[in-house]
Amino acid sequence: MVVVTGGAGFIGSAVVHALNRVGETGIVIVDNLSTSEKWKNLVSLKYRHYLHKSHFLSAIETPELKGIKTIVHMGACSSTTETDGDYLMANNYAYTRHLAEYALENNIRFIYASSAATYGGLESGFNDDDVTSLKLKPINRYGYSKQIFDEVAIRNGWQKHFVGLKFFNVYGPNEYHKQDMSSVIYKAFHQINEKGSLKLFKSYRSDFTDGEQKRDFVYIKDCVKAIVALIEKKQVTGIFNLGSGEARSWNDLASAVFSAMGRERKIEYIDMPESLKGSYQYFTQANMEKLSTSGIDFPKTSLEEGVTDYVQNYLIPGSLKLQDRA
Repeated sequence: MVVVTGGAGFIGSAVVHALNRVGETGIVIVDNLSTSEKWKNLVSLKYRHYLHKSHFLSAIETPELKGIKTIVHMGACSSTTETDGDYLMANNYAYTRHLAEYALENNIRFIYASSAATYGGLESGFNDDDVTSLKLKPINRYGYSKQIFDEVAIRNGWQKHFVGLKFFNVYGPNEYHKQDMSSVIYKAFHQINEKGSLKLFKSYRSDFTDGEQKRDFVYIKDCVKAIVALIEKKQVTGIFNLGSGEARSWNDLASAVFSAMGRERKIEYIDMPESLKGSYQYFTQANMEKLSTSGIDFPKTSLEEGVTDYVQNYLIPGSLKLQDRA
């Protein structure tokens, strides 16, 4: 049996879909659907049971859930702008710690979502070795809620028994419910569709021109292939970066979206909100050496290829959803 927390969400539902494709249906999905539209991500998935996240921790030791082999913990508050620190610590730290300790006690494979937000204001290196991880200084509450668990795991030696993944800028199908936290690609498609142009933030640094701020954009399909490989290769443990390994600019991203839509590029550079200026990252790029040398092979889809697939096969009206397409 495989448990996927956040199983109705962006990455979680894609993981369940991938497991279904290799014949795994003994899956327990844990999530909080509430009034979100993400229930639609479950419609085409095959799974054994659904549990609300508030019931899962008390149900985990019941006979109904006996036989758990793997927990893929993707459930969390993923809003980088969330201001309720207690909420973040309860969801992203305490909940994760509870599951990790249970998995360790019961010899269960445990894979959890950390975040590149733990790197804070760094603009070089992005090394995922344990020594570096203990020195990181996040610049927002979300990043800290992820960082504190990574630190606890390393100090207790838990990372030698399970896997943590520092996701960089993930984009792709099934993210429509994330609203403000959906990828810029998703937002760009709809903005271009409605207005024929795209707004990007101006740069406030002399070493970056407008739109040349850079991020490591990684396609959801690549992430999922890595996760499925990690489920199978139980000997691989540690906390790893999960990105493309290549920084690309917002201008590159915009060009890819306009091209995939068959539209002429038209960009307007706008002022950045004051609330973001102090915590805005100008450059991220995952060092992928640690995961690559661990024996986990997965494709690194180029930004242009990923955006084209996402836009033309999923975002354009009438296109298929992730669970309908490999």
